[in-house]
Amino acid sequence: MADTTQHPVPDRRGENFYTTDRELQALLPLYLPADLLQHMAPHFSRLGELAGGRLDELAGIADHNPPTLQHRSRSGLDEQRVLKHPAYVEMERLAFSEFGLGAMSHRDETLGWRGKMPPAVKYVLTYLFVQSEFGLCCPVSMTDSLTRTLRKFGSPELVQRFLPRLTSLDFDELAQGAMFMTEQGAGSDIAATATEARRDEAGNWRLYGDKWFCSNPDAEFAMVLARPDDAPAGMKGISLFLLPRHLEDGSANAYRIIRLKDKLGTRSMASGEIRLEGAVAYLVGEPGRGFVQMADMVNNSRLSNGVRAAGLMRRAVAEAEFVARERRAFGKSLQDMPLMRRQLDKLRVPAEQARTMLFQTAQALARSDAGEPGAYALLRILTPLIKFRACRDARKVTGDAMEVRGGCGYIEEWSDPRLLRDAHLGSIWEGTSNIVALDVIRAIKREDSLPVLRAHAMSLLEQADLAPAFADALRGALDGACALAQTAARDGGDALARQAASALYHCTSAIAMSWEASATGSADRLRWAQLALRHRVLPRDPLAPDELPAAWNRAAEPAAATI
Repeated sequence: MADTTQHPVPDRRGENFYTTDRELQALLPLYLPADLLQHMAPHFSRLGELAGGRLDELAGIADHNPPTLQHRSRSGLDEQRVLKHPAYVEMERLAFSEFGLGAMSHRDETLGWRGKMPPAVKYVLTYLFVQSEFGLCCPVSMTDSLTRTLRKFGSPELVQRFLPRLTSLDFDELAQGAMFMTEQGAGSDIAATATEARRDEAGNWRLYGDKWFCSNPDAEFAMVLARPDDAPAGMKGISLFLLPRHLEDGSANAYRIIRLKDKLGTRSMASGEIRLEGAVAYLVGEPGRGFVQMADMVNNSRLSNGVRAAGLMRRAVAEAEFVARERRAFGKSLQDMPLMRRQLDKLRVPAEQARTMLFQTAQALARSDAGEPGAYALLRILTPLIKFRACRDARKVTGDAMEVRGGCGYIEEWSDPRLLRDAHLGSIWEGTSNIVALDVIRAIKREDSLPVLRAHAMSLLEQADLAPAFADALRGALDGACALAQTAARDGGDALARQAASALYHCTSAIAMSWEASATGSADRLRWAQLALRHRVLPRDPLAPDELPAAWNRAAEPAAATI
């Protein structure tokens, strides 16, 4: 436990991030079977303890000691290596080996549980882990997503040959994954991919070209988009390839890391530029279907990205709450001051929205993988919604939470600067905000996802025991958001994509939070749902007193706290 003895500079270090998170513990029975939750609780607690202590310490060390690129051995041999600080390597061992975060979804036994783990378990563990270390969660996510894509689209020979290392928990044997997609001249425009794939005399595929932003560049395997030399221009000419770091004889494959990026955040984890010089690669799936197949990997990574944004916000909010509770000024605890209560609620609402959408999307993923009708269409819209909105919210929440700590929050000895830097990556990584908002519209057009999302939200609303006036307000807002989204999906409606995506996210999360509040009896969660609707969806007069409508609560008196 954190030392809560009176001190002018409160320090939360040593607190268990799981056992002190009462909202998380209240939500888990809604999303996990009782026997699985009972089995996982000690593992959640173990990771919560690490996140509040040793893992946080390692993350700070690794952040201040970023990886370096060694081009030659001390005897002059060309042996490229990314040199990682021991603190980062220890975190790799925790994530990949002890908790199996990269392999969990693809094994029949993990952490002593026999049978497939539902996605919610992996994302709860990630949610706890990322509260201390964000950078490493990129290789974890890409390894998980690469393995998923290989299993889904790879030939039986490729799967049999490479899957064992990707799903191993032996730290000395397991392989990590990466995604080499971005090019200088292409960016989000995948159709402009210039990397070439050519057949050699033996019939093997070899890749040529430059990839501009490659995180985890020394991963043992990477998924790469390239255009076969006889393929047509445009998207239909792009194919997906599996690129090994080493060949069967143990020699290095023919590609080089040109340099490592000097990044604003995720400093612990290496990102680099790759030059492919005839590297051996293996075609994954059908030729010309590369973007469709890579999109499956990207969407899985986007969900993970939203989960990580939710975790960053939770850490920022928890730090702010701790400071407000433990620090006194002007003879009072900060949390007892009206403006501080208001400020904390402004932090809590987006953080709790993201937490709810984490669980809702993980549940949709499990249903989709099980082949449930309509579940894929629901997953297809929830994924870009959480990636778009939660990642943008994390930028503001981490910055505003820093202010609660005051001057110490600006000092690198504390977690606030690291959280703030890392939060800004989410809106760029795996698609910028514009690209992901347009993907929400694409899901509406191609997958007919809007009626499925509305039906899902209405089902949750019908199950919730709410004041009629609040239920009506939620229903009306959802109808308005769906109408806006339909307008955005028409020809010429792209300019409305961000507005529509935000509206759908806020309405869906407010309804789901209300359902959670009804199921758990949480008055706080109900109030946060009301605040999300009142302040992030509905129109209001900025010159009028700021209060929640009294009719939204079953009690006669109006709610006391607003933002």
